[in-house]
Amino acid sequence: MKKNYIDQERFRDKERLLIKATNYTSVLSLAFFVICYFFLNIQTAFSFIFLFYALFSLANTYAYKTHKNQSLTYNISSITSLVSTVAIVMMSGGIQSPFIFALGLLVLAGYATTRSYGKTYLFVITILTILLFAQNRFMSWDVVNHIPENSRDIFALLSILFTIYLLGGIFGKDLMIVHHKLYKSKREMKARGEEKDTLLKEVHHRVKNNLQTVSSLLSLQGRSISDAKTKSILKSSQNRVISMAMVHEMLYMREDLSKIQYKTYVRELSEYLIKSLKGANNKVSLNIDIPDIELGIDTAIPLGLLINEAITNSLKYGIKDDHEGEIHISINQEDEHSYVLEIGDNGSGFAETVNVKNSTSLGLKLIHNLARQLKGTITRDPSKKGTHYIVKFREIEPQPFPSVA
Repeated sequence: MKKNYIDQERFRDKERLLIKATNYTSVLSLAFFVICYFFLNIQTAFSFIFLFYALFSLANTYAYKTHKNQSLTYNISSITSLVSTVAIVMMSGGIQSPFIFALGLLVLAGYATTRSYGKTYLFVITILTILLFAQNRFMSWDVVNHIPENSRDIFALLSILFTIYLLGGIFGKDLMIVHHKLYKSKREMKARGEEKDTLLKEVHHRVKNNLQTVSSLLSLQGRSISDAKTKSILKSSQNRVISMAMVHEMLYMREDLSKIQYKTYVRELSEYLIKSLKGANNKVSLNIDIPDIELGIDTAIPLGLLINEAITNSLKYGIKDDHEGEIHISINQEDEHSYVLEIGDNGSGFAETVNVKNSTSLGLKLIHNLARQLKGTITRDPSKKGTHYIVKFREIEPQPFPSVA
C-alpha cells in the first residue's frame, strides 16, 4: 500500500509540474509574441512561432484533462517545444542566439519526467547544438537573423530572463519540492522497514524461545516416564521441535530475515541429533556436501523435519548401539527453484518390501508426507549399503500461515 501511495504521489507531482510548466511557458510565449510583434516590430513568421506554441500548448493541456494520458501530453509538449525553440534559435542568430539556452530547459524537463526521457533529449539537443555550431563555422549557408539590430539586446535580455525564470521559478523550485517529498517518503519507508525487521526478529526470537520451552517440557516429561518406548517417542518429538527452533534462531541472527544458510543449519542439526541420540563420544561420522544455498522458512522447516526424521531413523535402526557408521547428506540445485536431496547411512538398512503403506513407523510416514509438502518426490536407492533416499523438491513460495506437517 505504501508503494502504491508513493507512486500516486509521484504521478500527481509530475502532473502538477507538467501543467504548471506548460501554462507558464504558454503565457510567456504569448508575452514574447506581443513584444516581438508590436514593440520590436518583428512582423514575420518569427513572432508567430511564439503565438503558435502558446496556443498549441494550451490546447494540449486542455486535451489532457479529457484523456489523462500523461506520456502523450508530455511527448506532444516536448516535441512542440523542441521544434519551436530550434526554429526561434535558427531565426535569431543560430549558435549565437541568446534563446539557445532554452534548449537546456528541455533536457531538464525530460529528466523531470523520467531518466530515459532526459537521456534522450540530452542526446538530441547535444547533436542539434553541435550542428548549429558546425553550420555557423564551416558552412556557407548564412542564417537570417529576424531580430532588428537595434532590438537584439532587448531580445537577449528577455531570452535570458525567460530561461532564468523557468529554470529557477518553475523547474528548479518544483523539482526541489518533488525531490524533498521523494526523500521524505524514502526515509519513512526505510524507517518502517527497519521497524518491521526489528519486529520480525523479535517474532522469530520469541518463537524460538517458545519452541525451546516446549522441548524442555518434553524433556522433563520424559524423565518421569519409565517406559522405554514412550521415552523414545517423547525424545523424537523433542528433536522435531528443536529442528524447527533452529530455523527461527538462524533467521533472527541474520540480516536477511527471509532466508537461512542451509549448509550451516543442516550441519548444526545433524551434529545435535548425533550427540542427542548417540552421546558425545560416538563413532558416527558426518559427510555433508551442500553448496552455499539459501532457503526460505516455508522450505527450510519441512525439509529440516524430513532430514531430522531420516537421521533419527539412521541412528536408531541403521547404525545400532555403539557401532561405527557414516551419515551422508548432499543437496544439489537443478535449476532456480528445484533441488535434489540425497541422504542416507551405511548401516544395516531394512527390507525392500517395507514401504510407507505397510510400515507402522511414524518417521517413515513423515518423510513421505514432508516430501509431498515440498512438492517433491522421494525414492529409495537400493544399490547402496544401508538406507539411502533421493528427494527431489521445489522451493516453496512464502505463505501467510506456513504448515510444517
